[in-house]
Amino acid sequence: MRIVTWTIRLFVFVLLAAFAAKNTDPVTLRFYFDLALQTPLILALFGAFALGAFFGVLSLLRTLLRQRREIGALRRKASPVEPGTPAVPPMPPPI
Repeated sequence: MRIVTWTIRLFVFVLLAAFAAKNTDPVTLRFYFDLALQTPLILALFGAFALGAFFGVLSLLRTLLRQRREIGALRRKASPVEPGTPAVPPMPPPI
């Protein structure tokens, strides 16, 4: 399975490298207040992808933190009330 995973990763890397080599033409990004930035097209594309991935992870952060807080509350609720009471071990996940 590792060989298949690394083969797919290598294929994607080579594909992206070929894509980057084909898109080296300079483009001008125009911002507000007459600010302009000239950069290769591939950097603009990868920058937009990275920015989108960052905002995607940032949007999931709220849900992740809420779920972690809820799990902590449920663990505290499930812990034994008295120190002498033995805790029931969690059931293993189904196979």
